[in-house]
Amino acid sequence: MKLKQRVVLLAILLVIFIFTKVFLIDNLDTSAANREDQRAFQRMLSGLRVALDPRLEHTLQSPWEIAAQWVVPREVYPEDTPEMGAVMHAMTTKRIVKADVGYKGTQLKALLILEGGQKVVFKPKRYARDYIVEGEPYAGYDRHNAEVAAFHLDRILGFRRAPLVVGRFVNLRTEIKPVATEQLLGTFMTVGNNTCFYGKCYYCRETEPACADGDIMEGSVTLWLPDVWPLQKHRHPWGRTYREGKLARWEYDESYCDAVKKTSPYDSGPRLLDIIDTAVFDYLIGNADRHHYESFQDDEGASMLILLDNAKSFGNPALDERSILAPLYQCCIIRVSTWNRLNYLKNGVLKSALKTAMSHDPISPVLSDPHLDALDQRLLSILATVKQCTDQFGPDVVLVEDRMTLSHL
Repeated sequence: MKLKQRVVLLAILLVIFIFTKVFLIDNLDTSAANREDQRAFQRMLSGLRVALDPRLEHTLQSPWEIAAQWVVPREVYPEDTPEMGAVMHAMTTKRIVKADVGYKGTQLKALLILEGGQKVVFKPKRYARDYIVEGEPYAGYDRHNAEVAAFHLDRILGFRRAPLVVGRFVNLRTEIKPVATEQLLGTFMTVGNNTCFYGKCYYCRETEPACADGDIMEGSVTLWLPDVWPLQKHRHPWGRTYREGKLARWEYDESYCDAVKKTSPYDSGPRLLDIIDTAVFDYLIGNADRHHYESFQDDEGASMLILLDNAKSFGNPALDERSILAPLYQCCIIRVSTWNRLNYLKNGVLKSALKTAMSHDPISPVLSDPHLDALDQRLLSILATVKQCTDQFGPDVVLVEDRMTLSHL
C-alpha cells in the first residue's frame, strides 16, 4: 500500500475513533444518566404513599431530630425517607405548647411550638375546596391546602426543596387559646357560633378573620427548618412590580435573561437552573407570587433555592398564567433530570401520582378534581415550551446536564 493511501486510511480511522469517543461514549454516559433518572422515578412512585405512623426505627431520636438531620445544602429531605410518615404524624398530633402570631409576611398565619420544642407554621383554612379565586393570579388569601399539595408535588418532581407540610385540625378553644401569647389572644373573636382570629400581618384585619367550624379549625402545618441553617432572602430576578401599569424589565425586554446570566449568583453554579425548576414548579401549581426566594446563608450560590411559602397556588384551575414560565422561555435552558422527570409524568401520571401522594393527609381530599386536571394540562404546556426551545436552539444547548459544572458566561 502506498504511503499516501496509508495516510488517508489512518486519517479515516482517526476520524472514526474520534466520532466513537465523542458521540457513542458520550451517548452511553447520557443513557446511563437517563437510566438512573428512570430508576429514581420508579423509586419515587413506589414511595408515594406516606402513611402517618408514629413508629420510629431510630427510637433513641425524636422525629424532630431526624428531620433536622435530613437537611443539607441541596435538599430538605433525602430521597429515601422511611421515617417521613412518623415525622408528619408528629406534626399533626403532637401537643401544642405555645402559640404566637406569625409576624412576617402579608398573610395570616400562626407560629406554633409543638411538644419537643419544634416550631411549625400554621396556616388556617380560608376557602372551600371548590372556591375559585378570581382576579390577578396572586389574588386572594393564602390557601392552606395549596401548601400541602405543593409539598407533595416537590416530592414527585424529585426536587426535595420544600419543607415538610401536612394538614392538621386544631381546637382553637382547648389547644390554642390556653397557650396563646397575649398578642395572638387579643385577635380572637366569636362570629356566630364560630371561634375566629385575625392575627398580625401586613394584610391582617379585624374585619377579615379566619373562622373555625365551631372550635375546630382546619389548616396546614409547615415544619420550621433547623436554626443551624439560617436563611438568606433574595429578590427574585423575575419578580413582579405589583403596580398597575408598571412592568418589570423581564416583561418587556426579550434579552433580559442575558443580563441575568451576567450577575451573581446566576453567572455560574446551580442557581439559574434552580430558578428554571422553580418556574416549572410554580407554573404547575399556579403560583405567580414568587417575588422573593430563600437560600441558606453564605452559600455563594451553591445551596438550593428553597421552595417556601407556596400558599398563593391552586386558586383558579382555569387560569394558566404563562408569564410564570418566563425564566424557562427566555433563557431556554432546563436540567436534563427535570426534563426527564416531566416526560415520565405525561399521560395522566402526574395527576394520579399527586392524588396518591396526598391520599393519607388528614385533610384529604386536598385538591378538587379541576385543579388536578389543570396540572396535567399545564404539564403539556411546559413540554411544548421546551420543545420550542429545542427546535430553535437545539437540544444540546437547551438540555443542560445538571451533573456537571455550569457556567453561563
